[in-house]
Amino acid sequence: MSAQLKEVDARARLAGTNKLEILMFRFETPGSTVAHGTFGINVFKVREVIRIPPITRAPDMPPAVQGMVSLRGTLVPVIDLAKYVGFEQTGAGGVMIVAEYNGQIMGFLVGAVDTILRLDWTAMRAPPDIIVGSLGGLVTAVTELADGRLVMMLDVEAILDATLGKPDDERAYDDIQASVPAGRTVLFADDSLVARKQITRALDALHVRHIGAVNGRQAWTELTRIAAAAETAGNPVSHYVQLVLTDIEMPEMDGYMLARQVKADPRFAGIPVVMHSSLSGSSNRKLGLSVGVDEYVPKFEPGKLAQTLARFLA
Repeated sequence: MSAQLKEVDARARLAGTNKLEILMFRFETPGSTVAHGTFGINVFKVREVIRIPPITRAPDMPPAVQGMVSLRGTLVPVIDLAKYVGFEQTGAGGVMIVAEYNGQIMGFLVGAVDTILRLDWTAMRAPPDIIVGSLGGLVTAVTELADGRLVMMLDVEAILDATLGKPDDERAYDDIQASVPAGRTVLFADDSLVARKQITRALDALHVRHIGAVNGRQAWTELTRIAAAAETAGNPVSHYVQLVLTDIEMPEMDGYMLARQVKADPRFAGIPVVMHSSLSGSSNRKLGLSVGVDEYVPKFEPGKLAQTLARFLA
């Protein structure tokens, strides 16, 4: 079996089980006397880990963007994560994590990588306020290892939006012309603050009411609350919520598990589930379909998202 097929097979086994695998890394290099903590990134967004190749500098780049490298003929932007977060990378050396988000390849400079950890999303918790405050909201989830170390998941989407993203083009939202009947409501779940703001703007442009949640667990809690109220009123849940929009990677309950539970519960019959994620590629669409989602929309194209939602809401 090829490496790619093995990867897809591994991902298929994890889909809908509320489990994930993360590659742990540190900002400091081996031998450093300063410890900034352990951070994580989803293994399935990682293409490879390599020694830092020669970086070509370019003018007028954001401070954390070190330049570009050529990987097998592909130009890849390189971001120094320690510099962006505000940590000083101590020691010499370091490595580059090559990752894919929204179909784009980029490199992240870090001090060193640790090991791959498989765990349940229920072990990932929303970060406490002190971590949110100290890291500017860039941590989306935290888990504690058996040895007492904390592993923090970074909001890579926020970092990419700030370093490589273009300023929000108002026309991308102003030009949304899709027609949606009045009174429609969407419940959406995403652990990224940047993504939640973008989703809200798209839904506002559609004149659609919305209920936001920061992870799948919170979304499921809200859905069951709505279902209980609907039962008391003698109405179907679809009178109150007409669509569920969900990210994949979220602490406590991921999007695959949320989609599976919605589709398995007869109270939510007929309510479409749309998956909205930076995990790119056709394999993710297949994984989404395997747990019953009705559509997969890659992040983030406001027009395409609006058209997809309007089609289901109409």
